[in-house]
Amino acid sequence: MILAGTQTAQQAAQQAQVSSGKLGRRIGLAIMVVALISIGVTFFVLTGLTPIAPTEGVVWIALGINGALASCLICAIGWEIAKLLNARRRGRAAARLHVRVVTLFSLVAAVPALLMAVLATFTLDKGLDRWFEDRTRQIIGNALTVAQAYLQEHARVLRGDLIAMSNDVDRARQLYDYEPTRFDSFFSAQASVRGLLAAFIMNSDGTVVTRVILDSNAKVLLPPQSTYKTADSGEPVLIAPGRSNLVGGVMKLSAYSDFYLYAVKAMDPKVLEYQRLTEAGVTEYQELENSRFGVQIAFALVYLGVALVLLLSAIWIGFGFANRLVSPIRTLISAADEVAKGNLKVKVASSEAEGDLANLGTTFNKMTGQLMGQRDALLAANEQIDRRRRFNEAVLSGVSTGVIGIDDEASIMLVNRAAQGLLSVEELSILGKKLPQVIPELGEFLSSAMERDTERFQETQIEILRNGFQRTVNVRITSEQSTRREHGYVVTLDDITDLVSAQRNSAWADVARRIAHEIKNPLTPIQLSAERIRRRYGKKIEEDRTVFDQCIDTIIRQVGDIGQMVDEFSSFARMRKPSKSLADMRNSVREAAFLQIVGNPDMEISTIIPEEPVEAVFDNRLIGQALTNVIKNAAEAIEGRTGEDLPKGKIKVELSKAGDLIVIDVTDNGVGLPEENRQRLLEPYMTTREKGTGLGLAIVRKILEDHGGGISLLDAPGRADGETGTLVRLTISAVATEAADDNNEKTVMTHGA
Repeated sequence: MILAGTQTAQQAAQQAQVSSGKLGRRIGLAIMVVALISIGVTFFVLTGLTPIAPTEGVVWIALGINGALASCLICAIGWEIAKLLNARRRGRAAARLHVRVVTLFSLVAAVPALLMAVLATFTLDKGLDRWFEDRTRQIIGNALTVAQAYLQEHARVLRGDLIAMSNDVDRARQLYDYEPTRFDSFFSAQASVRGLLAAFIMNSDGTVVTRVILDSNAKVLLPPQSTYKTADSGEPVLIAPGRSNLVGGVMKLSAYSDFYLYAVKAMDPKVLEYQRLTEAGVTEYQELENSRFGVQIAFALVYLGVALVLLLSAIWIGFGFANRLVSPIRTLISAADEVAKGNLKVKVASSEAEGDLANLGTTFNKMTGQLMGQRDALLAANEQIDRRRRFNEAVLSGVSTGVIGIDDEASIMLVNRAAQGLLSVEELSILGKKLPQVIPELGEFLSSAMERDTERFQETQIEILRNGFQRTVNVRITSEQSTRREHGYVVTLDDITDLVSAQRNSAWADVARRIAHEIKNPLTPIQLSAERIRRRYGKKIEEDRTVFDQCIDTIIRQVGDIGQMVDEFSSFARMRKPSKSLADMRNSVREAAFLQIVGNPDMEISTIIPEEPVEAVFDNRLIGQALTNVIKNAAEAIEGRTGEDLPKGKIKVELSKAGDLIVIDVTDNGVGLPEENRQRLLEPYMTTREKGTGLGLAIVRKILEDHGGGISLLDAPGRADGETGTLVRLTISAVATEAADDNNEKTVMTHGA
């Protein structure tokens, strides 16, 4: 359930990433479309194909809009590049191919765009040079001069007419004073003769004294008030036409006190319009010439902006194309990775729009389908083989015989639990190793067996020492050959240590019984005869009486020793069945220790006994005999030490309980036990002492085994360098057991506590 939840969360995260990516691409596509529309409008404005004049302000606005759109495109492309680099950093499928395709498209789009931008800037510079060359400037100046000359000619004519008419009006002062009607006619005639549109006589406050307007449709404006003050100098003052085609002039009439002549003359409106256009063109040309560098920079920036937008759009399109190209490849690579991980159910979705890549996806799906079928068949075969293997392993793990499988180079391929326990090794630690490296004692026999490969079955016995345990192992090597001509061997290991020991014990028991029977019979007559010889001939012998007594004593003493030995033989050969009863083991330990404390006052013998009772079902006499024998051996081991400045002999007897077993540890600081053949000390007639019979530990072992326990010969714990000592561990079953079934607890040995 946790795995399913994790997979669901991962799928949701992937879907969220895909949705986010699609939204980002749509936004980028919208920005690109708007940017392309913007540069299209900019192009039409700059070429004058729209009502919008390509002024400097318009150019800067276009530059700002295109720059903003270009910035948005740069951000979108930067976002895509960041995603691309992140995908490559995370090792996403086809990330490197994606980077290469995008880089290629960017270069293909960037080089022409940059070249066109540079070419456009150069063309603009050359075009502006043609506009502002001296010839063009001279033509424009000449046109302005002609227009101004036309106006100056009209002004000169109007000025002459104004002076002449003012002189005539001055001379007609009396006519004005005495015949006003004739003066008006005179004034009208003067205006008509000179081709004036209108004529006025006004005073300085703007009051019209008399007027003549020859064209009633004409709209004649009065001169501004400031004109009168200027005209007080006596010179005619001309008034520019302004927006109309009328040109006027004001002149003070010297014959009158406060009269001014105001004359208005009409000009050709087309000529005035041309003149105004010429002046506007000249002004615009001069302004353009003055701001040439700024305009050139603005147009260059616009061109560069357009080129940048086109470039970024091309890069964005390249990203889109690369995504469409790489996406199926990435899907295939991801699917291939899933197949490599063992997921053969993965399918690649394909569409007709992908073209040949769709065929590749279809082929991939067919391949995974075939692989799945083959894998299912292989899994079925492997499952069958695995069932057989598990059956074989179950059989091998259930047998007590150790089984090791090796190849033709003696490398271990299989080992069962019994072999691991016998060799005290772990399976993983020996698999692949050479068998002689694991069992050096088997090296020579294995080499000989592999050389005599024609013999299918070969057998031998070896002695191995593992973790201080010395075992007798029966080894069988069987040659086997598979149908593929692969050679191998099966090595079986049978631990026959207990069997050999039992056979020896049985043989020695039979020998002891025969010896006791054959030797014990003549001992009594020999002893009686020696005593009779002493009584009968002791008084008669006068010479060498001392020698005689010594010989008789020697015979009697040796017969006694032989009798004691025969008794031990008989005791070993005829071990009686234990008579068990519920008792406290503490009492047996105290009694055995007390006897040795009394017998060895120069030694420090201590006991560690629990306060609570340690009850068990056992034969108190036999257990006491075993404890006495072990503690006595410890005391003799201390006495057997050699050297000077020896520490005081110490014997510690500790009683404890471990589950259903009662453990009695007897520790001493004596001479210790030999490293080799330590197990043989538990067999009959094996001893390291000169006067020992070799039956003591064998009897102890038999007693303990009859009580469901055993004996372990260990090195004393906590020994310093150069020190010696022995730990004899006795184990007894705390519950009642039958003597016939008491061999379950094996007798063991080791070199450490």
